[in-house]
Amino acid sequence: MAIEVGTKAPDFELKDNHGRTVRLSDHLGEKNVVLLFYPFAFTGVCTGELCDIRDNLPSFVNEDTQVLAVSADSMHSLRVYAEQEGFEYPLLSDFWPHGNVARAYGVFDEEKGCAVRGTFIIDKEGVVRWTVVNALPDARDLNDYVKALGSM
Repeated sequence: MAIEVGTKAPDFELKDNHGRTVRLSDHLGEKNVVLLFYPFAFTGVCTGELCDIRDNLPSFVNEDTQVLAVSADSMHSLRVYAEQEGFEYPLLSDFWPHGNVARAYGVFDEEKGCAVRGTFIIDKEGVVRWTVVNALPDARDLNDYVKALGSM
């Protein structure tokens, strides 16, 4: 069960596609965070969603907002994926312990070994203000993120 709106977002520490350590707490007090979990790099629906963010990046990486995309893929796979697709925002590896951060947010599919499509918009105080969780094959609507950010 995914964490709910109004809940304090669990802090985490993960490596990005360049090997840098990224923590949710690094952004608290400064930026809202769009925390986006996706199942696997190099797959159709995931690539479509992440390319939509890439193509609308000013809505998701600016003075007020930072997008963080998380999958259970290895950091090395994510580096190649980001270079191939031209992603200039952090892709975080929840590889080991496998899926721990996705579990903390209630969006890890134990049978498939990956995150489902969960998105959490976290305010500058670290509180979840908006969320959507979709099944693996169901893409999320980017416009919903933009509307939710606009209401903060």
